Amino acid sequence: MRRKIPESTLPKLNRSQMITAEGLQKLRDELDHLWKVERPETTAKVSWAASLGDRSENADYHYNKKRLREIDSRVRYLRKCIDNFKVIHYHPSQEGKVMFGAWVEVENIDRGLKRRFRIVGYEEIIGNKDYISMDSPLAKALLNKTEGDEVVVKTPAGEFNWRILKIDYEQTDTSDS
Repeated sequence: MRRKIPESTLPKLNRSQMITAEGLQKLRDELDHLWKVERPETTAKVSWAASLGDRSENADYHYNKKRLREIDSRVRYLRKCIDNFKVIHYHPSQEGKVMFGAWVEVENIDRGLKRRFRIVGYEEIIGNKDYISMDSPLAKALLNKTEGDEVVVKTPAGEFNWRILKIDYEQTDTSDS
């Protein structure tokens, strides 16, 4: 039987290192919150639980030590990633084409379903149901296409035909990096 390797230990060679300015700011905010708020609070809880004496059956101590390890792991990961990301800013030459950061409305020709999503970097899709990774089969098929174009997307679930209905780029004031 094959053992499943935790995703966090897998090499990230296939993941794009591109990110939007907003996505990078969210990661910086998360890092700041973890380091300045959650870590000190959790460290204080560990110290308090340790002061109670016997740690062998101290659930507060064990839970908060585990949480502290999780926080430290995420902090290390964020510090490493933030330095390696390439922020991609909107450029007028992108107008009319599906590029990184685009909001795209598509129709699944086979099923008649419409979807609207933004093509972003891998780190930005977590918790955002309207975002897809630029490394996904659908995003790869759509890149550099224009409104009205049709693409065939091969996925593990089969082949699907999509038509691009609309492409737009929301402009946001991003003076971050």
